[in-house]
Amino acid sequence: MVANAGIAQVKALLDLTEQDLKRMFEVNVYGVYNCYATAAKQMIEQGSGGKILGAASIVAFKPFALLSHYSASKWAVRGLTQAFAMEMAEHRITVNAYAPGIVGTAMWDLIDEKLGEKTGAKKGDTIKKYTNELIALGRTSVPEDVSSTVSFLCSKDSDYMTGQTIVIDGGIIFT
Repeated sequence: MVANAGIAQVKALLDLTEQDLKRMFEVNVYGVYNCYATAAKQMIEQGSGGKILGAASIVAFKPFALLSHYSASKWAVRGLTQAFAMEMAEHRITVNAYAPGIVGTAMWDLIDEKLGEKTGAKKGDTIKKYTNELIALGRTSVPEDVSSTVSFLCSKDSDYMTGQTIVIDGGIIFT
């Protein structure tokens, strides 16, 4: 089961409202928890083990400015993943997460646009800057980079991995 939940919002810490935080955590944390718990109960009932995966982000390792509540929610996904991994191991259920970096998707288009509004950068400039300055491999990720890792985590090749959050970012975060 893959809990691919995630929304982002670009906003300064001191501008956040309680509603901003609630919405971020409802989707990114409670959504993942509900997926994990429902899948785990079903897998335990079936008695044949299984694999549970969650969507984290590189901001679960190092936050980005103006994405603080998104970062906090993805740190929570790492924590849930590790806690579920410990409790589900006896049922032969592995629980891992994947942490994409800057992926060329509509979500990053929106982040780029909103960061530009805050910094005065033109649309497309922020993602280019981050790609050139932060990504060791020198290119923005594509969805297939992430899906290949998710496929690995769903396969038998990852049977002896649990509680891990795998970074897929082209070399922004080194763990």
